[in-house]
Amino acid sequence: MLPFERIITIDRESKVPIYRQIAIAFINAISQGIIKANTHLPSTRDLSKLLEVHRKTIVAAYDELEAQDWVVSVPRKYVAVSAKIPNLKPKKWMDEVNESAYRALFQLPFKQIVVPKVKSNAQLPEVIIDDGFPDVRLSPIDDLLKIYRSYTSKKHSIRNATFGSAQGSLKLREVLASYLSETRGLNIEKEHLLITHGAQMSIYLAAQLLLAKGDVVVVGKPNYSKATQVFEQTGATVVEVGVDKSGLLVEEIQAICQQKAIKAIYVIPHHHYPTTVTMSIERRIALLKLSQQYAFAIIEDDYDYDYHYASSPYLPLASSPHQGNIIYIGSFSKLLDPSIRIGFMVAPFNFIEQGVALRKLIDVGVDGYMQNALAELIRMGELKRHIKKAKKCYFSRRDYLDHLLQEHLKSQVSYSLPSGGMAIWIVLKKEGLVEYLVQHPQLAIRRSAIELNAFRFGFASMNETELEQAVLLLKKIIEGFELQGVKGQL
Repeated sequence: MLPFERIITIDRESKVPIYRQIAIAFINAISQGIIKANTHLPSTRDLSKLLEVHRKTIVAAYDELEAQDWVVSVPRKYVAVSAKIPNLKPKKWMDEVNESAYRALFQLPFKQIVVPKVKSNAQLPEVIIDDGFPDVRLSPIDDLLKIYRSYTSKKHSIRNATFGSAQGSLKLREVLASYLSETRGLNIEKEHLLITHGAQMSIYLAAQLLLAKGDVVVVGKPNYSKATQVFEQTGATVVEVGVDKSGLLVEEIQAICQQKAIKAIYVIPHHHYPTTVTMSIERRIALLKLSQQYAFAIIEDDYDYDYHYASSPYLPLASSPHQGNIIYIGSFSKLLDPSIRIGFMVAPFNFIEQGVALRKLIDVGVDGYMQNALAELIRMGELKRHIKKAKKCYFSRRDYLDHLLQEHLKSQVSYSLPSGGMAIWIVLKKEGLVEYLVQHPQLAIRRSAIELNAFRFGFASMNETELEQAVLLLKKIIEGFELQGVKGQL
C-alpha cells in the first residue's frame, strides 16, 4: 500500500479546513501520477486512523473528490480513483509532492518591466517625506463619504451608479466640464472627457493610443519616471531635453524637430515634476507654435493646477487656441487624497472614443457612486471652499519650511522657492549625500534623484510641528554624514 501518511500532510495551523487539505493532497498525488486511475483508496475508517483525524473529516474529503470527479464511490464497498484519469508518468512521492506550483519561477517567455529597488524598512521610519501629497486632515473626505453613503440607499442613485459607462459617470462629466471651463478656461463638453482611475491611467491610455515602436516622444530631464516607463513600454524612443528655471528648453525641442519627426511631447508646464519650476509664457507660446508647425501631440499633465501662490494659476496650454492636438490630463488625488483614484483626460471626441474602447480592455467598470459623490461635492461648491482653505494653509507651510531650511540647513542645501505646488526640489551640496539619506533607516524619502543629488520635500501634508521634526532629523543625519567624511580623511 502507498505510504498515504507521507503523501498527505496536514497543517493544523492552516486556515484551510483539514478535509480540504486532504482532498488537495489527493488531487496533487493523482495529477503527478503517484496514485493511478482505478486505484482503490483506503477506507474512511483506516485513513482516519492513519492520519489521526475524525472519520467524518475523511468522509468530507472523499465527498469533495467525488464532487469534482476525481474519484468514484461505491457505497459500502470502496472509493477508487476515476477510470477517466489518464495514465501519468509518476514522480517519487518524496519529491515535495505537496509543494505549491507557484513557488517555482514562471519559465515561459514574458515581458519584463524594470522595477527599481526600494529600501525595505524593518520598522516604520521616524519621518516620511512624500513628494507632494495633500493633507488628508484638511480634505472634505467626510462630506464626500456622507454623499457616497446616501447614494447607496436611494433607488434612483443606485440606478445612476450602475448604469455608468466606461467613459465615466454622466453626472461627473457634466459637472466637471463646467468646472474646468470656469476654472481653467477649457471650452469643452462632457463628450470630451474620459474619467480614469487617476492621472497615471490617463497617461497610459494616451501613450498606448499615440505611440508605436520607433516613434519619438520628448520629455524633460529630469522627468516623472512613471510616465517615462509608460512611453518606453510602447516601444517608442524617449528623447530628453533640459529643464531650467523657466521650464522645458524649447529651443532644444526645435533642434530635434529639424532632425527627426516627433510624435508627442510630455510636458508638466505648471509645476514641473520633480523640479517644481513653472514654464514661462514665452516658452508656452513657442511650444504651441512648434506643435502646429511640426504636427506633434502634446500630453499636458496638470496634476496640481489649483495650488499656485505667487499669483492666479497659469492657464493650461490646452486653454490656448490649438488644433485639438493637446491631450490634457488632471487628477483629484492631489486635491483630496491619494487614495481617491479619480483622474480625467480631455481630448477631441474621436480620441476619447478610442480611449474608452482601450480602457474597456483593462477596466470594464467605474465606481459610479464615488464619481457621482464627487460631482455633487463640486456642484455644492465644497471643492472650491476646500481649495481656498488648503491653498492658504499650504502657502504658509511652504514658507515655514523655507524658514526652517534657511535656519538649519542653509549651508548644506540649495533650492528655489516654488511659486506653487506642494513640494520643494532640494539639491544637496555634499556629493553622495542624497544616497545616504535615502538609505537611512530613520528616514523615508519618496522621490529622489541619485544622479542629481536631489530630492523632493513634500510640505503640504505636514503641519509645522511635523515639518520641524523632519528638518531637524535631516540636520542630524547630515551632520553624521559629514562626521563620517572627516573621520575618513584622518
